[in-house]
Amino acid sequence: MPMPLEYRQASADFDAFMKDLVATSMIQTSHQAYTMLQAVLQVFRHRLTVGQAIAFANVLPPVLRAIFVSDWDVEAPVKPFVDRDALMKEVRAFRHEHNLSTETALEDVTVVLRRHVDRATFERVLSQLPPEARNFWFMGQG
Repeated sequence: MPMPLEYRQASADFDAFMKDLVATSMIQTSHQAYTMLQAVLQVFRHRLTVGQAIAFANVLPPVLRAIFVSDWDVEAPVKPFVDRDALMKEVRAFRHEHNLSTETALEDVTVVLRRHVDRATFERVLSQLPPEARNFWFMGQG
């Protein structure tokens, strides 16, 4: 089997994703955008079972998939979904000394992520998750 194109293109696709996130969020650097991205992904991951998280990770492009599962304590208890303000507080608390997440970090990451995944596959996986998990990825979608 030849190397999948998604792996051959992983760096270029991630660079395009990060440029899109920087432009959408109006953050000044890709380093700042990366911290915001990592925070949002981990805040979401903390609210999924291992099986749900793996299913979600499988629809992400390779580098985003790696970020989503990095530094994962699979023994940690699953957190409940909470309101947007509590989620944003958790996003901002992630590596707080280096975190310059926007007030709209959840919406910014949602909009950009949706532009960089296969929409049909993403929607299919979301439809298999609890309603609160689905709602997380509809922020900023009008």
